[in-house]
Amino acid sequence: MIERLQGRGQAGTRVPIAQGRGHGEQRDLTPAGRITAGRLGARCSCEGIVHDANASAALGRPRQAEPSARVPLAGASTRGGASIACMGGRNRLADEASLYLRQHAENPVDWWPWGPAAFADARDRDVPVLLSVGYSSCHWCHVMAHESFEDPATARAMNAMFTCVKVDREELPDVDALYMQATMAMAGHGGWPMTVFLTPAGEPFWAGTYFPPEPRHGMPSFMQVLDGVAEAWRERREQVMRQASTLVDGIRQESVVEVPGAPPSEDAVAQAVARLGDLYDDAHGGFGGAPKFPPSVVLDLLLRRHWAGRDPHGDALAMAVGTLDAMASGGVCDQVGGGFHRYAVDDIWLVPHFEKMLYDNALLLRDYAAAARLTGAAHHALVAERIAAYLLGEMRVDGGGFAAAQDADSPGGEGAYFTWTPAEIREVLSGADAEAVIARFGVSERGNFEGRSILRVVAPDIEVAPGALASLYAARAQRPAPSRDDKVIASWNGLAIGALAEAGMGLRRDDWIDAARDAAHFVLGALMVDGRLMRVHAGGRARHLGSLEDHADMVDGLLALYAADFDPTWLQAARGLADAMLALFADPSGAGFFMSGADAPALIARTRDLEDHPSPSGNSQAAWVLARLHLLTGEASYRDAAAGAVALVSAQAQRWPQAFGRALATADLLASRPVEVAVAGPLDDPRTVALVDAARMLTGPYAVIAAGDPADPRAAAAAPLLAGRPLVDGAPAAYACSGFTCQAPAVDPEALLSALRSA
Repeated sequence: MIERLQGRGQAGTRVPIAQGRGHGEQRDLTPAGRITAGRLGARCSCEGIVHDANASAALGRPRQAEPSARVPLAGASTRGGASIACMGGRNRLADEASLYLRQHAENPVDWWPWGPAAFADARDRDVPVLLSVGYSSCHWCHVMAHESFEDPATARAMNAMFTCVKVDREELPDVDALYMQATMAMAGHGGWPMTVFLTPAGEPFWAGTYFPPEPRHGMPSFMQVLDGVAEAWRERREQVMRQASTLVDGIRQESVVEVPGAPPSEDAVAQAVARLGDLYDDAHGGFGGAPKFPPSVVLDLLLRRHWAGRDPHGDALAMAVGTLDAMASGGVCDQVGGGFHRYAVDDIWLVPHFEKMLYDNALLLRDYAAAARLTGAAHHALVAERIAAYLLGEMRVDGGGFAAAQDADSPGGEGAYFTWTPAEIREVLSGADAEAVIARFGVSERGNFEGRSILRVVAPDIEVAPGALASLYAARAQRPAPSRDDKVIASWNGLAIGALAEAGMGLRRDDWIDAARDAAHFVLGALMVDGRLMRVHAGGRARHLGSLEDHADMVDGLLALYAADFDPTWLQAARGLADAMLALFADPSGAGFFMSGADAPALIARTRDLEDHPSPSGNSQAAWVLARLHLLTGEASYRDAAAGAVALVSAQAQRWPQAFGRALATADLLASRPVEVAVAGPLDDPRTVALVDAARMLTGPYAVIAAGDPADPRAAAAAPLLAGRPLVDGAPAAYACSGFTCQAPAVDPEALLSALRSA
């Protein structure tokens, strides 16, 4: 599968780009993104340079590759310093920290990492830049690498005609987002591997995704693409430059927005949630058709609406629970090892794309724990426990941080590590135990994936023996395993910290909260350089400036950790990162946030991250955390920035709610009457603990709780909500407040309940 962005029509149905599993590992493209790409495409599909479905338009009619007529077939590339041959067969990527880049270190392609030196080489040689973007767990990135980048003839063509730059999208999300916007505009779809041709000034003029080694399914071969682009550069330079200029102008215009009005009202949020009902798949859960990504952010919105008492008919809860249950029973859930794969290629959650991402599992841990709280269903708590066990058992790295991902592929082939045959199960388990597993999970001789079976629950009434899955897990561990990308990404770790803290608090798992603390210490130590949050820790050091989502997700995680243990360290750190976020990323006009910081190396345009994908958008997550910080601190600038960021996407969020779950949750919070609870007392005093427990049970999803000992000056310094809230006759006391105006203090849980009802 080409990993592709894919759009939806007006009614939320998918617009097919390619049919069948063989045509696309995909990334969800939200409808708003589709419209943006359409506008840009209309601007830049000039001069016949944009490739059409028959690969015949602008590049001239492609022909079969003839490397001998076009490319020197002998010798190594010798530009920009040492040649590949002089580096012992390894290129410049050999010393990079990124696993994805190192996976290409032995390609005969003379790859450059992203940076000024690569573009200087292109200028010196007067050749275009071939930008290839992917990530370590991307199956089709590996396919294209094997088919093309490892092929000597293809590599010689690339080296002779281009400066070739390889980017790990997880390290440089701003670079990825910028050129994905261009790819969508020119090709009408996008995804990974992403292939973009740039001028030496970094301006894109032609783009696509995966290209096969020979023409296939209406796609040109990669060699035909190389030939056509190089010919256009040599013979129609003026035309190419006009195309690039038009596209860049369009991208820059997309980042220029009007100063927004007001965020969506409570009624508007309700209407948007009702719109989700029109998109809901009643039969299989989720929204829309294949492929299906876990809609984690939308599920969070639906659960919060129900918890807040804004779900009078139970529709929001029904959609959330229906989706959570369908996913938990499907092949997208790792029934043996816990955790979830990235998405399902079908509409029934059966066949996954097998990589496992930290962000997906963090977000789903939070969703299943919240569902357990609201429904009381043991199976929701069990799924949450299995996700947490997976994160703690397989994804932690030395120092307490969490690795980014596990690969889709293993030495046995895609999915081989996770699939089973009846014989393999019978080899591990005794007769009755084996037959129960085979029956419950639908394992057959024919299989449901390339002759093997992906486990999914088909007979839920059949119980498996205690320890049966653990035995299968131990047996599976003896197989050649998918690789793990050990880089620690600040934003994804922020999501994991928040999930473990919130789920640990809700399900009373102190060990999860401990793990969240360890991860927070790691990020705040290893990824802070001279007071600046960095994006990635890999190879023993931090690198790449943190983006908007890194700041917003870390603030979210730290706020959840503070809510779990009330250590003022976390809240102070959250406020520091929030202030940095405002200084570095906020649009001075009040119109939300930019993706990259004001101190980041300049790109051809400064883009915005407005729509949720699998994880919350940077703009919406920033609004969410600032709105919550406002409740704890009373700082008006936090609320103003949150309101501006949500107002920026108000119209889009109401039209396409599946793309703006976090923005809608923030709007719901901003439209709510603020509820704050300040608990004054020593944190180890049982009376303080009882008041905190009561506050947690009695408040809704948009309330905040601060707790601390009045004798500890750090407590009120971190949370001004605690300032001036003393003990009562030496006893711990709780203050129910709204907008920092508080009721009389309560010294027992029942009195706190009465105060909250009247707050």
